Amino acid sequence: MKDFDYLGKGEVYLDGACQSLRPRAVIDAVNNYYTKHNSCGERVKYKWGVETDDKVEATREEMLKYLKLPKRKYNTSFTLNTTYGINLILSQLKTDKFTKIMTSEIEHNSPFLASIAFAKRAGVSREVMKRNDDGSIPLADYDFTDAVVVVNSASNFDGRKLKNLKELNKAVHKAGGILIIDAAQTLGHAAEVVQGIEVDAIVTSAHKMYGPSLGVIVWRDDLMDKLIPSWLGGGMVDDVEKESYLLSAEGKEHRYTRFESGLQAWGEIVGFGASLKWLQEVSKKDWRNFKNNYTELYEFLQSSEKVHLVGSEPNPTMSFYVEGIDSHLLGAALSRENIMARTGYFCVHYYLDHVLGLPPLVRFSLGLHNKPEDIAKVKKILKNVLK
Repeated sequence: MKDFDYLGKGEVYLDGACQSLRPRAVIDAVNNYYTKHNSCGERVKYKWGVETDDKVEATREEMLKYLKLPKRKYNTSFTLNTTYGINLILSQLKTDKFTKIMTSEIEHNSPFLASIAFAKRAGVSREVMKRNDDGSIPLADYDFTDAVVVVNSASNFDGRKLKNLKELNKAVHKAGGILIIDAAQTLGHAAEVVQGIEVDAIVTSAHKMYGPSLGVIVWRDDLMDKLIPSWLGGGMVDDVEKESYLLSAEGKEHRYTRFESGLQAWGEIVGFGASLKWLQEVSKKDWRNFKNNYTELYEFLQSSEKVHLVGSEPNPTMSFYVEGIDSHLLGAALSRENIMARTGYFCVHYYLDHVLGLPPLVRFSLGLHNKPEDIAKVKKILKNVLK
């Protein structure tokens, strides 16, 4: 795609699960903020600030539109990243409303570690749920009564999706629990998994959606009733007296400030608005090419007896190891050929190391920037390795 024309000849970037490359439209939007209206949002009345406010508000609304969630029920707040957002919610949840916290075995350390911390702070039990090979949760095996459930909607090592999210949401709410979704690996390429499903909170990272480095929390109004404000600062209050304060979030108009203490990353928020628009304008042809690329690479890896893939179906993210070859050395060898891929356990130590007992892996995570020539090059290099 011409949007990534800054890539050098022969450079193959396969680490989109960490952070996607940014299309020109996003780079231009960020540069435009810094050179045309560099200002503090929501604090000033001069011309630059008004333009920043308009674009930030447009980004909040664009995110709800992208998720197909109603503005009358939901808010968009900006944070640092997905990990920060999950911890921000869990650290402020009222502990007397819940009897346990539940997560799943294939989680990134973000929700996995945060759930351990919540269980200790709240003095409640913690349950690690199994996930089926297709990514779904066997709902009949679990009791969600008064539970905080924190799970991903797609894994970051094999891309398997939470295919029964709608049913999970219904089961959790029927049992009096709340559902927080880590959507970091979903919204860039498979937004349909979460779109229109009214969970309590969706936490993600703009930098996995072709946007700048930025965290996002989309949350239901009634989640605020379950929180105790403990992370406070400028931008969150309408008035402060010696021993008290009035939160701006008490009113619907500025409820998003509930998770926004201090000065925000205004340029990155503006850039994220550009990435959301860009994602929705990607042509059907480009999406088909994207699917063809990752399917071809997955099938190539699957065809070799020496390659051991994690995951049972083609996805943009795939992890594997090669018999007799250290994955870190393989990653270094690929790097010498200008092929950029991640190696290790990808912050999923519990499942990949201690449950499956796998050695460190190589991860290929493709994006819309990848071309058929990239796949051909990777296959050629790996054929030589496998010989």
